[in-house]
Amino acid sequence: MNRSRILVAAFGALTLSQPANAYWDYGHQTVARIAWANVSPHTRTAVTRILRAQGQLDTPSCPVRTIADASVWPDCIKPLKDANGQSRFGYAYSWHYQNVNICGPFTLEPACKDGDCVSAQIPRQQAILKNRRAPAVERVKALAFLVHFVGDLHQPLHAGDKGDKGGNDAHADYGIYAPARLNLHSIWDGLLAERAISTPPSLIRRYSAATRAKLGRGDATTWSRENWAVAREAYATAMHGDPCQPTPARLKMTDADIAKLAPLEREQIRRGGLRLAKLLDAALG
Repeated sequence: MNRSRILVAAFGALTLSQPANAYWDYGHQTVARIAWANVSPHTRTAVTRILRAQGQLDTPSCPVRTIADASVWPDCIKPLKDANGQSRFGYAYSWHYQNVNICGPFTLEPACKDGDCVSAQIPRQQAILKNRRAPAVERVKALAFLVHFVGDLHQPLHAGDKGDKGGNDAHADYGIYAPARLNLHSIWDGLLAERAISTPPSLIRRYSAATRAKLGRGDATTWSRENWAVAREAYATAMHGDPCQPTPARLKMTDADIAKLAPLEREQIRRGGLRLAKLLDAALG
């Protein structure tokens, strides 16, 4: 099977099971596994204990047995309905992203009204997780949200855009792979992430204390600014110039663009994993 057919098959198989605006499972699970390799033993024990309450979530089609399961639970539950056909978790849809304009000065306020954005939810869910008096079901839910949202924030098109729904409206080619519905968001969610993560050496390992301290600096607000800047670079590379010029009908990402961006995506995933480890240790360690 040639390269284009492999890509078509892989993309088709994955997109059939993925909700809109979702960081594909591989990215989220890798962030979670990096964190798991870098948290303290005490935090691992606490996470394992909290996960025992996962049955109380009443989402049997979306189990949370491990931290990797937890990392994809907030996407898995999006289609779930109650007995009246209403969304059970619709209140959380806007918590996965923040559309901060890359073509203006960085500011979270317009994209984060009433705390309904990813950077506001990270400290909120961490606080619930840290509260030992909170009901067990709320703590396991907070764990899943926290693990997932740290991953989302480090997917740059969840952190910044140019009024195009995080790049979902920016149709794009990924090298020779150019299905009509492919867009810039999907590329960063899946195809580029898969390339970045699968490139050796493995990202999932115990990092040095110095690396953990260096990459773990800051909080959700400072990480938002950093990831917004990466989003600007994502657009600039795809547009081969000024990211704030009008977006063409179709972006053309070349093999050279992909080779340039894959290490950046790889670093985003590493940052996300080590920052998640820091937050989990702060809440549970």
